[in-house]
Amino acid sequence: MIDLHVHTSFSDSKHTPAHMLHLAKLAGYRAIAFTDHADASNMRHILENMLPMARTYSLHEGIDLFVGVELTHVPPALIPDCIREARELGAQIVGVHGQTLSDVVEEGTNLAAIEGGADILCHPGLITEQEAVLAAEKGVLLELSTRPSNALCNGYLVNIARRTQAKLVINNDAHESKDFIPRDKRRAIAIGAGMTPDEYRAAEENSREFIARLLRPS
Repeated sequence: MIDLHVHTSFSDSKHTPAHMLHLAKLAGYRAIAFTDHADASNMRHILENMLPMARTYSLHEGIDLFVGVELTHVPPALIPDCIREARELGAQIVGVHGQTLSDVVEEGTNLAAIEGGADILCHPGLITEQEAVLAAEKGVLLELSTRPSNALCNGYLVNIARRTQAKLVINNDAHESKDFIPRDKRRAIAIGAGMTPDEYRAAEENSREFIARLLRPS
């Protein structure tokens, strides 16, 4: 199992990075990505402190660990520049906090994240069909969330992705131990959102392919 959306005490989890890594391992996850909430004020701090830790701790825990950010409440006009800056600072994955129904996110955030070339648009809410088409063209992954507050549009998202061929990934948006859900529950949430078994397997394969690209020598 893979979770490409994990938070630590660098944002709104109470657990340190090492603790979250250990919890993921205990839950049977083989790879995770730390993607703490970030903007221009804290992005450098997160990445400069997290990246060296990831290189050593993942070896000792026996789980692949990657470090990035989830750009959150960044004004849409600034999102493309923030994505570029995150990559320049070494972020291995760049997500953007999409227009989930559980939060008040500025209109235009989903489109700016896709146009700016984010890796993952997290919990995109009522993403438009045009935006999903663009995500498919640009290879931006759309997140189906197992987190109840962000899962309100999962069924809608499955249908949009099916029509547009946009690629989905399944993430937990993990903040604590209970968020690292077991495989059978991940599958049940996906099927409950309307995925076919083949679509569920494809979504999980999308995560594996993303990790494989990160592991490929540059």
